[in-house]
Amino acid sequence: MKENPQPQKVPLIFYRPESGNEPVREWLLELPEAERQAIGKDLLRAQWRWPVGMPLCRPMGDGLWEIRTDLPTKRTARVLICLYRGHLVALHGFIKKARTTPESDLALARKRQRELER
Repeated sequence: MKENPQPQKVPLIFYRPESGNEPVREWLLELPEAERQAIGKDLLRAQWRWPVGMPLCRPMGDGLWEIRTDLPTKRTARVLICLYRGHLVALHGFIKKARTTPESDLALARKRQRELER
């Protein structure tokens, strides 16, 4: 009888364009601490449970997922991620204001995902 292997944590990295900045990390640092902690906790849950389903993580198609966080301030945050070379990559983060994910946010994450894969 085989034992269950230990759960493996999938490393998470922040997308970094050639300019060297990390837009998702910068966005997180602008948020109040309680919101940052809530998002960080959900990112960590995704790393330990990958692949994760709803309600934490929703597939957005073409290898893009959103990590869904309900913030203690009654706001809603989303971090768009992809899996790349064994790492989860945080491509884009935003505060969600409408029921649907804005097309501009999806387009930005997909553009960054394509840059990674080049």
